[in-house]
Amino acid sequence: MTDKLEILNDRLFPVDAPTLFGAFADPDTLKDWWGPHDFTNRIDEFDFREGGSWRITMTASNGTDFDNHSTFQEIVPNSRIVFLHHEPMHVFTMEMTYVAEDSGTRLHWRMLFEPTDENRELEKFIRAANEQNFDRLEAVLAKDEGASAK
Repeated sequence: MTDKLEILNDRLFPVDAPTLFGAFADPDTLKDWWGPHDFTNRIDEFDFREGGSWRITMTASNGTDFDNHSTFQEIVPNSRIVFLHHEPMHVFTMEMTYVAEDSGTRLHWRMLFEPTDENRELEKFIRAANEQNFDRLEAVLAKDEGASAK
């Protein structure tokens, strides 16, 4: 139980845990799928270690830039990533857990926000945006799988 606003998303991906974990751990791959549909990304800093900084500029289809800054709090290879998102606007903790299953790896996202009225208003949007993130990740993994099969 938590006193935070908790947003949960999960999806089973038909790849092993190292492949799924690597899609985040490799900034060249991460930039291709992070964020909702119609966003492009530029990763300005990616110090993938506990205490390391992650800065990404997400650009919406209308050209608006959103500069995001996070700090990695926990990294367990092929198993778990936790980061604190500092800005813009909404401070939250993201916990990403990778669980091997017979047909692939399940990725659990758990986002923890302060339970403000503003964050409660955004909850439905964030949950949907996370699903779009998963859609984009699925497409990148399928593309990579197709390229490696050739």
